[in-house]
Order: sequence, then C-alpha cells, then structure tokens
Amino acid sequence: MFVFSLRGDKLKKAMVTVLAVVAVFAAVFIFTQNGSRGATPSSKNGMNLKASDAAERIAFLSQFGWQVSEDPLEVSEIIIPYEFDETYTKYNELQKEQDFDLSDYKGIRVKKWTYEVLNYPSYENSDGIIRANILVYDGHVIGGDVCNIELDGFMQGFSLPGENTSEESTQPEASQAETTQAS
Repeated sequence: MFVFSLRGDKLKKAMVTVLAVVAVFAAVFIFTQNGSRGATPSSKNGMNLKASDAAERIAFLSQFGWQVSEDPLEVSEIIIPYEFDETYTKYNELQKEQDFDLSDYKGIRVKKWTYEVLNYPSYENSDGIIRANILVYDGHVIGGDVCNIELDGFMQGFSLPGENTSEESTQPEASQAETTQAS
C-alpha cells in the first residue's frame, strides 16, 4: 500500500497547481470548440456565400435577383445568443428554410450588413424601407433576410417573391383555357 502525506502548505500549493492546470485545459477546450462551430463553407447548395468585401456581399444578394444600394445603410456587430428566445427561434426557422442555421453560431460575434433593396416587386421604395440584411462571419454569409421596416411590415428569406412553382403551374391552365375559347 502506498501512503502519501503532505503538510498544509504543500497541500495548498498542490491544489492551486492542479486547479491552474485544469483551468488552462478548460480554456483551450472552450476556444477550440468556438472556432470549430463557426467554420463556414464558401458555398452551399449552389449559393455563393463569400462576403469578405462590398463586391462579394452585393454579389451574394444579386444571385437571388436583388438590386441593392452600393453602400450599406448600416453595419453593426451582434452576438448570436447562447439561448434563443421566441423571437430568435422564429428567426432561425426562417434561416433553416434557406439552408442556414444560426444555432451553429451561438455565442459568436458576427457582422450584420444592411442594404437598401432597389427592386422589390410592386413596391415603391423611395425611402429605403425595404432592406436586405446579411449576417457575416469570417467573410461568409451565415444568414439574413429581406424585410420591410414599416409598422405592418414583413420579413422573408432571400428569394424574390413570385419565384415559386405554384405560380408557374397556373399559367399553363390559363393558356389551355384560351386555346379552348379560340376554337
């Protein structure tokens, strides 16, 4: 049997040393985990996600058909919260519909770039009321939206309105009805 004894002073020094080593390992673990969570690809499902400069951010939005102002209306830094409240949960549902997921970036500081949308269909936008927001981390888009900031406004994903298959499927029926009436 092995017996080990320490005096009070030596015991305190040993405990402080052990706690310091544990703290260092914990800090290294936390920093490496945050770094790996925030890793972003440069493209996803055919989308170019590059956004390290103004030209890349505008190109990102233009791949959906948006024409935006050259200069951003606003640039801010936000921290994605560790725990999502109801608002963030709903916002992340919108992100998931676009193949993004902000839960991968909890606790991480990101930049939010806001641009004026110049070509929103059937809407006069002379006051910069329609905006495109993109969330950027490490030079890549990780999420965002297009929204109207009026009191009864809206928020949607990056796709232009009217770009769904349900509208296209109604057009052939109208053509068929016209053909029947012509004969």
